[in-house]
Amino acid sequence: MPAGAGRGAAASSAARTVSISGAPFDGYPAPHMLESLARIGATHVEPAYIVGYTEPFDESAFTEARAVEYARWLADAGIQCHAMSSHIDLGRPDALTVFAGRMAFAARIGAKVINTNAAARSNAARFHQNIQQLARLAEELGLVIGLENPGDGSDNLLNVAADGPGLLQRIGHPHVGLNYDAGNTISHRPGVDTVADALAALPLCVHTHIKDVRRTPQGYFFTGLGEGEIGCDRIVQALAATPASLHLSIEIPMRLHRGPDAQPSRSAWRVPLADIEARLAEALAFVHRHLDPGSAAATTSSTSELSS
Repeated sequence: MPAGAGRGAAASSAARTVSISGAPFDGYPAPHMLESLARIGATHVEPAYIVGYTEPFDESAFTEARAVEYARWLADAGIQCHAMSSHIDLGRPDALTVFAGRMAFAARIGAKVINTNAAARSNAARFHQNIQQLARLAEELGLVIGLENPGDGSDNLLNVAADGPGLLQRIGHPHVGLNYDAGNTISHRPGVDTVADALAALPLCVHTHIKDVRRTPQGYFFTGLGEGEIGCDRIVQALAATPASLHLSIEIPMRLHRGPDAQPSRSAWRVPLADIEARLAEALAFVHRHLDPGSAAATTSSTSELSS
C-alpha cells in the first residue's frame, strides 16, 4: 500500500477537517498511531484520553514536557491536531485544576477544540461555576470546549439534543458548544431517533463525532461506518450542508463495546494494526463520499488501492 494512498479522498473536502480519533489505537504508542494514520492518508488525529475507553493514564500525561514531545511526534508524522478528547465530569471538585491542565496540553499540540462531558445532573451547581472559568481560559488559549452527550445511560446535563439550547444559553459563552455523538445516543437513550437527534444538535455544535453501532442482546458493538443502526450516511450528508467551520472526527473504538447496561468494556488485547487501518480507510472513504458526492470515483479508487 503506497504511503498517503488515501489523500486524494481527503483533498476533496479540504475546507472541512476530518480527524480520526485515537480510540481504535488503544494499546499502541502515539508515534505508531500517527505513522499508521499517515499510511492511510489521514491528515488529522483527535488524541483520545477517555477513562474506560483507553489504557489508564493520569495527569502526568499532560505536562509541558509531554506536550512538546507529542507536538514533535505530530510534526514527524506529518499529522495535525484540530481536536482532542479528554472527557471528565466538569462538576467534579477537582475539575478546574484537572481540565485546565488538559486544555493547556491540547493548545500546545495545536488543537482548537477540546471535547469533554458536561456533568452528572447532581453536579450541576459546581459545573456552572466551573464552566465560567474554563470558558474564559479557553478563550485565552484559543480553544473551544465541546460538550459531548455520554453513552452510559446516566443522567447528565446533556442527555439529548433538546438539553443543548438551555444548557448553552445558561453558560452564555461563545467558546463553549456541543460535540454531538449519535453513536452515544443509541446506548444512552435507546428510544431516541439517532438521526433526528443529531440533526437537531448540529446548529449547536462546535465539533461532532461520527461512529456507527450495532445493537444486540449482548450489548452495543461499534461497526464500520454505514454498517450499524445510527444512520451515519444521513448525518454526514446533513453535516455537508453546514458551514465548513464545523469539523468532525471519525471515532471507532474497536477494542471496546458496551454491555446491555451501556457500560463500556475493553478487550484484553489490542486490535491488530492492519485491521485498524483497513477499518479506518473505509471510514475515511465513507465520510468523504457523503460530504462530497462528486468525489465518489476518486474515493472508490483510493479504497480499492488500500484493500489490494
